[in-house]
Amino acid sequence: MVLNPGPGMSTIAVLGTLDTKGEEHAYVAECIRKRGHDALLIDVGSLGEPQIAPDITRDEVAAAGGVDLTELSAKNDRGASVAAMSRSAPHLLLDLLKSGRISGVISLGGGGGTSIATGAMRALPIGFPKVMVSTLAAGNVEPYVGTKDIVMIPSVVDVAGLNRISRKVFTQAAGAVCGMVEADIEEGEGRPIIVASQFGNTTACVDEARRILEERGFEVLVFHATGAGGRSMESIIESGLVAGVLDITTTEWADEVLGGMLSAGPDRLGAAARLGVPAIISPGCLDMANFASLESLPSRMKGRLLYEHNPNATLVRTSPEEGVVIGQRIAARLNESTGPVTVLLPTRAISVIGAKGQPFHDPAADQALFKALRENLRADIVVKELDLEINDPVFAASCVEALLENMGKA
Repeated sequence: MVLNPGPGMSTIAVLGTLDTKGEEHAYVAECIRKRGHDALLIDVGSLGEPQIAPDITRDEVAAAGGVDLTELSAKNDRGASVAAMSRSAPHLLLDLLKSGRISGVISLGGGGGTSIATGAMRALPIGFPKVMVSTLAAGNVEPYVGTKDIVMIPSVVDVAGLNRISRKVFTQAAGAVCGMVEADIEEGEGRPIIVASQFGNTTACVDEARRILEERGFEVLVFHATGAGGRSMESIIESGLVAGVLDITTTEWADEVLGGMLSAGPDRLGAAARLGVPAIISPGCLDMANFASLESLPSRMKGRLLYEHNPNATLVRTSPEEGVVIGQRIAARLNESTGPVTVLLPTRAISVIGAKGQPFHDPAADQALFKALRENLRADIVVKELDLEINDPVFAASCVEALLENMGKA
């Protein structure tokens, strides 16, 4: 087993089901070696014999996850085998990473191989090079990528042998992971991290808040509140790297309640609450839920107040009744907070298109949301109402000052 590359070299894990795709992974390994790095072949197959000799055998992979591969292989159950390797491979890659043995990972696969490999990649930290060449990469990759920075490359043809198409795709994928490993990344200056949520309708507010915070010595990570963005922000908070949360744009809760396409799930706002991270919460863009094109709008939403943001995004104005439910759900999550949290309400508008004279201006709906928040939050959670629109620079500055005050308490 080669684990210590020479000077200037890095070791890249080439992980795959070598019983069915050994030739293809061997080709990628050779491409990596031609780029001056070492390749560590890891077999996550479980049924047939490997087509090439791995550096780390399937038995070693299974053992990392406490799986008895001999007993599993005897059952000849492909689904159970894929599930077992999916549980074991993350442990193996984490062990290799923690011991400094690998600097990147690449895999090729169809359905089973993609599931195993990306499951292992999701266990690795953000910033660690991860490349997946997959037959599924042209479709919905959210179940495979999750909240991590996995580069998904469509295989175009099936991962079944070497041909003029697959050689080109595999060679370029190998070049991609090598380039990622070779990249010289400026890590920053160790400034405390603030995370913030943003939508197009709250960009002015977040931009101003970010400017103030950066002037005061913080590093601000902004996440687009598109469901995946909210989940990514929760993941970063959960990692323990975050000093404060500026959750200006909680719009994903509107999608969660109305069944829109940008829900971040019911645990949105949960990470900061559990970890006690100082937070500021604002109802940014809770006046809208996001659906696809007008033609595909669910029948239950037809006849509602709509705004066509673009040909592929239709916004539905939340009603007073829905605002009550949203307010109750957010309050329930914030009531779990173990650290200082403050809710700031911009009473004139919670989005650009919710301002006076704009399509979604509905003070009654906004007030129903605000009232639900006030009435359902714990008594010790401070709620401040400001007679401002959310994108007013004064509101942005107020959010920053409240966050810094909470960070001081923490």
